[in-house]
Amino acid sequence: MTPLIDVYAREVVMARVGHLIRRKQNEVERIARIVRGCFDPEQVQAPEPGQIKRIILIGPYARRSWYEDRHTLAFSDYELWIVVNHPLFTDDRCWRRARATIDRELGDRCAVDLQIYAKSDVRTARAERDTFILDRIEAGITLYRASRDAPLNARERRRSRP
Repeated sequence: MTPLIDVYAREVVMARVGHLIRRKQNEVERIARIVRGCFDPEQVQAPEPGQIKRIILIGPYARRSWYEDRHTLAFSDYELWIVVNHPLFTDDRCWRRARATIDRELGDRCAVDLQIYAKSDVRTARAERDTFILDRIEAGITLYRASRDAPLNARERRRSRP
């Protein structure tokens, strides 16, 4: 097994959405980097440090059924599910900075929907065979997984923040 290098490679995320046009690949990569760089677990007190475990692209961009109509300005939303290590980190306060940065940088070009789940929510969905959650996770594209992907380095974290 090769060790992870502490350098974020945007090409990794873009390769995972290689079926999209280049502009959409760049937008998805930027959203994933903002989410990782602006997650603010310091906003809540929790028994363990906050960590994003997975970022999953779901919906039309993952199913390859996205649309964009320049005449009517109708387009598919980006839907991302974020799995964190503890239920306290699903609190909206932890995600305000990420949502504000996404709105500021990409708001006029695309709509982004972030859904936050705790790792325990996914475990419960598996135990209860919740097809709504499990089908979307299965059909989604994992943009980031903490156990296999390199963390953002200090420079990338600074670049992602407002």
